[in-house]
Amino acid sequence: MSAQPARFSVPARLTESVRATGSPADLAWLAGLPRALPARLADRGLVAERLAEPGGRGSLVVFAHRADDLAPVALKLTRPSAGAAEAAALRVWAGRGAVLLLDGSDEGAGPDAAGGALLLERLHGEIPLRSLAEAKAMLEATSLLRRLWVPAPPGHPFESLADRAAATASRLAERRSLPAAADAAPLVDEALEALALAGDGGDWLLHGDFQHGRALAADRSPWLAVAPRPLVGDRAYDLARLVLDRLDTLAASPGPRGAARRRLARLAEAVELPAERVRAWTLLRAVDAALGAFAAGDAGRAELRLEFASWL
Repeated sequence: MSAQPARFSVPARLTESVRATGSPADLAWLAGLPRALPARLADRGLVAERLAEPGGRGSLVVFAHRADDLAPVALKLTRPSAGAAEAAALRVWAGRGAVLLLDGSDEGAGPDAAGGALLLERLHGEIPLRSLAEAKAMLEATSLLRRLWVPAPPGHPFESLADRAAATASRLAERRSLPAAADAAPLVDEALEALALAGDGGDWLLHGDFQHGRALAADRSPWLAVAPRPLVGDRAYDLARLVLDRLDTLAASPGPRGAARRRLARLAEAVELPAERVRAWTLLRAVDAALGAFAAGDAGRAELRLEFASWL
């Protein structure tokens, strides 16, 4: 018999994120989670153990085990329609460098079209790649990315990087008029110019949001990627998010400008990609994150990302 976690409540980080950025459908999904979770567990014959805390900003993860054989699993409930692309990417990777999607012959496994539920291999959620020293973490991260980068399969359902970049450019054009972002205009212009020079990096399946917190320790592999926002395009886009990781630590280091440039160059060299392409995508992602922070009223976070962009 399955059961929901004792005193189940939606994690605060998920609640705050959905309320701040969610659509009406997302808000309805959030309100229905306390009812949906026990139903999804019962559908799959699972016994809940505990929620992943603090959890993500777009999904709820519960650690559970199968009632019949006690096999440990993780059940992930995602915002409406958000799980389809993730599930498709996990199927392509089939456990190679990423958490395994437990579909196959398992009844009830895989994505639930109505509920956005993914049944996943259980990883060690309390041990992210971020727990390693930076130099070691970056080495492991680039090794993992090399495993994830595979040619996009024919007829794939994934968003193109060109479309995501166009949406980012449109968002920058809209947010550059924010009063708090007035001083960022030169960096916005430079980011958009860099985007135009980024060029075509091929049709590779990308994680889309790879960082040290999106790789967890596992039993069958030292580290496996989780929570992709998959898309197809230039591998340098994935690397750009990694360049931006641990920004607070980088800013506190001696000579952060030089440290930022060395980090970018070393990561590009590690995966044999042109540093200028990595710089272009990094600049775009840094400025977009900064203006997003301004829009959310987080001036401190915004200014740090703009400062980082100026170091590049």
